[in-house]
Amino acid sequence: MKKDIHPNYRDVVFWDLSSDFKFITRSTIETNENITWEDGKSYPVYKVEVSSQSHPFYTGKNVLVDTAGRVDKFRKRYGQQKEA
Repeated sequence: MKKDIHPNYRDVVFWDLSSDFKFITRSTIETNENITWEDGKSYPVYKVEVSSQSHPFYTGKNVLVDTAGRVDKFRKRYGQQKEA
């Protein structure tokens, strides 16, 4: 096998902000933040808005997830379109 062509996998904590669910898996994602896990070790953390614990397909509940005010952000950024 060729050397130095494979990605660097490491343990990363993914944190679902809408349901406060955390899980640890191996990933190549780069993060700037760390979190102390239940085993006392520090791991890089990546924050997500939707995971299997909050997605309507997996939960069976139709929940509106708008934690960042996406519609308001869109209207602020692009403004209201005036009709011609």
